[in-house]
Amino acid sequence: MNTKWNVKEMIPLLLMALVFVPIFIEFWMHRFLLQAFENTLYAGTMTGLIMSIIFTLSVYLVALKPHGLRWEEVGLRSFPKSYWKWIPVWSVVLIVSSILLVVAMDILGIGVDNSKTESLKLQVTWFTFTIAFLSAAVISPIYEEIFYRGFLYKWIRGKWGVGAGLIVSSLIFTIVHIPTYNTLPVNFLSGVIFAWTYEKSGSIVPGIIIHGVFNGLAVVLTVVS
Repeated sequence: MNTKWNVKEMIPLLLMALVFVPIFIEFWMHRFLLQAFENTLYAGTMTGLIMSIIFTLSVYLVALKPHGLRWEEVGLRSFPKSYWKWIPVWSVVLIVSSILLVVAMDILGIGVDNSKTESLKLQVTWFTFTIAFLSAAVISPIYEEIFYRGFLYKWIRGKWGVGAGLIVSSLIFTIVHIPTYNTLPVNFLSGVIFAWTYEKSGSIVPGIIIHGVFNGLAVVLTVVS
């Protein structure tokens, strides 16, 4: 995974992910949207949509356009048909491992509830379910895989190798999910799995599919529980 990128691309994109988005979008913009919609689910969904636009546009403007690169450079490409068999395998591994982590956290009294799931539970309709499902299973997987695996993992992997790429990109992926502390172990595990599928397939599409299946299942279980 050779890349033309260096610190000129890494620094502004990390600042976008770790500073600009958390402060100005997830905090200030979310507060504004919450006042406007008076609904946690709608405000959260709109915040996620805005984040998806910012992340995707930032990767294009900083990492791709200046170098005349196409989206294939961040892994948006087809992958070998032989890799399809690994998608259900890694999906099951992620689901089972996450359940075990959630059970362990519950035993330790850490808790597994958060405001988004509670908001959805309080107002379950086909409309709210569709919004939550599309946000979690379609929008988030696409932009998160483009940035955290397509750009971030590839950059770190190119500088320091596969091991560093897997660990560091997954740690950053975990950090950006703060303050939802009860999901952090699952976030780290999923980050490693998504990055590994990119490493082995040469495409972020398998990661997008596994990510979408996992998030979509989480929304369904939230509604029926």
